[in-house]
Amino acid sequence: MLSKQQKPVIMFKSYLKTTWRSFLKEKQATVLNLAGLATGLACAILIYLWVSNEVNVDKFSKNDSRLFAVMKNSPNSDGTIFTSPLTQGLLAKSLKEDLPEVEYAVSLRRDGHAGIITSGDKHIKALPAFASGNFLKVFSYPLVGGSPANALTEPEGILISPALAVSLFGTAQQATGKNISWDHGDQFSGLYNITGVFSMPPNASEKFDVLFPFSLYAAKQAGTRGDITFWGSNSTETFVLLKKGVNANEFGEKIKDYTKNKIRKLYANSDLVKYEGNLFLQRYSDRYLYNRFEGGRPDGGRIEYVKLFSLVAIFVLLIACINFMNLSTASAARKMKEVGIRKIIGAKRSRLILQYAGRSMLLAFSSLAIALMIVLLLLPSFNTITGKHLSLQVNASFITALFVITFITGVISGSYPALYLSGFKPALVLKGKLSPVVGEVWVRKGLVVFQFAISVFLIISVLVIQGQVNLVQTKNLGYNKDNIIHFASDGKLRNGLELFTSEIKKMPGVVNASSMDGNMTGVYSQGGGGISWPGKGLNEGVEFTGLDMDYGMMEMLELQVSEGRAFSQQFADSNSVIFNESAIKAMHLDRPVGKTVTLWGAKKQIIGIVKDFQFGSMYKKTGPFFLRCAPNNSSVFVKIKRGTEKQTLARLEKFYKQYNEGLPFEYTFMDDDYNALYASEQRVSELSKYFAGLAIIISCLGLFGLVAFTAQKRRKEIGIRKVTGASVISIILLLSKDFIRLVIIALATALPLAWWVLRNWLQGFAYHVTISSGMFFIAALCVISIALLTICLQAIKAAMANPVAALRAE
Repeated sequence: MLSKQQKPVIMFKSYLKTTWRSFLKEKQATVLNLAGLATGLACAILIYLWVSNEVNVDKFSKNDSRLFAVMKNSPNSDGTIFTSPLTQGLLAKSLKEDLPEVEYAVSLRRDGHAGIITSGDKHIKALPAFASGNFLKVFSYPLVGGSPANALTEPEGILISPALAVSLFGTAQQATGKNISWDHGDQFSGLYNITGVFSMPPNASEKFDVLFPFSLYAAKQAGTRGDITFWGSNSTETFVLLKKGVNANEFGEKIKDYTKNKIRKLYANSDLVKYEGNLFLQRYSDRYLYNRFEGGRPDGGRIEYVKLFSLVAIFVLLIACINFMNLSTASAARKMKEVGIRKIIGAKRSRLILQYAGRSMLLAFSSLAIALMIVLLLLPSFNTITGKHLSLQVNASFITALFVITFITGVISGSYPALYLSGFKPALVLKGKLSPVVGEVWVRKGLVVFQFAISVFLIISVLVIQGQVNLVQTKNLGYNKDNIIHFASDGKLRNGLELFTSEIKKMPGVVNASSMDGNMTGVYSQGGGGISWPGKGLNEGVEFTGLDMDYGMMEMLELQVSEGRAFSQQFADSNSVIFNESAIKAMHLDRPVGKTVTLWGAKKQIIGIVKDFQFGSMYKKTGPFFLRCAPNNSSVFVKIKRGTEKQTLARLEKFYKQYNEGLPFEYTFMDDDYNALYASEQRVSELSKYFAGLAIIISCLGLFGLVAFTAQKRRKEIGIRKVTGASVISIILLLSKDFIRLVIIALATALPLAWWVLRNWLQGFAYHVTISSGMFFIAALCVISIALLTICLQAIKAAMANPVAALRAE
């Protein structure tokens, strides 16, 4: 007599043995299910690793829930709103003093231009930033060396990164207390003392190598246009750490007009208040994912791709689960008698459900082992595509995520077959009177339609995204970026840039050389609304962007002058300015050439109008823009003759190192700068190809299995048809027509949905491709061809089989 404790163990062993025999007996179905589920799980794991990395960017601060960036929405003359993270340098201190809800407030001034740190005979380029004394109390940047209490309190005291410390002194611990020389070509150059080494969190989105005290920035900029004691200067990022219990939404509403009120009070007769924007809060850790604004509100950004690929992972897994459901229900006839006998001898439906659900769970976890091996093989390539350094880190969260994903996959894939198989009536089964019900057939067909609809959607997405990427790469930008390199004017170049450029112009292979303060991908030297012109209205505000460039830069970029002239050494152009056509339109100027405007207090004469060119990314149309003539800029640009790149770069490097001894020659092609603007889109395009391919492969695996089972089920019919003279072609059509019909229904379902979703995605670009009927035709042709090939492979096998063997078996 078996005890109560022994019965479950024996039953479990029996179920396990039966399941294993079932797997061996149905080898084809088992292999197809394993392949489908393993591929789907591998896809889901890769996407999980990427999504997990993305959503954790900038979430390194222990006070993350209370840490906010103060943002500003400023009005443009055309009714649009310009959103910026830059605020007044006085704002942090003022908020802390005036508002009790603020625990700490921090000012941060980033500098996009690297300087040179010198220690002994070592010269290393480093990216600087200026931060107020409470920076380490707000952000969780642990100190490797030094004291947080003394950090950023002394004007000559700086913090450096561990990587920089190791490069200069061998270890991070030895850096504290050492003196270094800083050369930035401006008022901040000089001797400094290292008071500590900060540890840069690996998931921080923005990097810098050296932290200077913000008080130093304030002191050095006094009396200049960057003077932070002036409430009209917006050049600083402001962050606040709210006290516990403070409602961030209410506080954001409270400070909405804070700077307007300050300016109105301090500058009673000034026009500044007309150009001042409204403040609002954005959680610091949200800035990476929600980095695009429209109408003053967050309007997507990287979060769209996180959502997109999360959905892709879900859909690919669903396709794999659908395969399992379809193959299990299609082969249910073999299990009908087994179910009937088990029910007659007393097996309850709940036990049968548990048994068949257990089979799918065992298959799911077996697939997980295969999926992990696939992930390990694909991870290096996946990292190359995504530009990340992802790895399979065995920790509690990762193991939990794997278990949950696999468990849900097992439940979904096994739920319908378990309920379906356990619902057979034993009497009808044993009498052989049970035939598939209409509902079961329609469910199976619906699942096939769903599978291929997802595949169609992914194929069209690939075509549209690829088309947009191609447009980005081939669109006429209004300037020529081909074969142009740029590098920083560091070291001796700062004081001898004119001599340096004149020398390299003489080199074989160099077409032209000049300098510019900024670049064409969105880094500008000047910007704002502080420009006045003849006839400007009292309430008329226009947000301008501007670049400083030396003689010859316009010619190198091949900017098209529509009226007037370009900068020329034949004229004294230090007080000249050139506007683009959009700026002239926004200012409503007639016959603009020769007129005088005021740029932040300086009188400038308009000498020319340049045709609009694309500045920054194609998410926004070209706005009002101006060019100023200025020497000694931050970057040197060199155009190289096509076909001589290797030799010319070698000559440039040799001359640079002679001129700037001890500094490496680090250059970038303008093409690479431009492509970097659309790195996310290019990665999405590349990943979409692979995921669409996986979805099709998994769908075809299921279709292959279904055709095989259909052929086996209709083996007797096929045998009779062949004996009575049916051709191979007619039998292939007999087996194929129903499945091709399902694929066509999937196309009809997916095409309108894909058009709507992708049309909305394209609206985010100022310039975008049109979704054409040709894209739909290509997607339809691909899916039908692949499905037809899959069906025919199995149908031909059935049609070529010996009919005598089929009839004898029956």
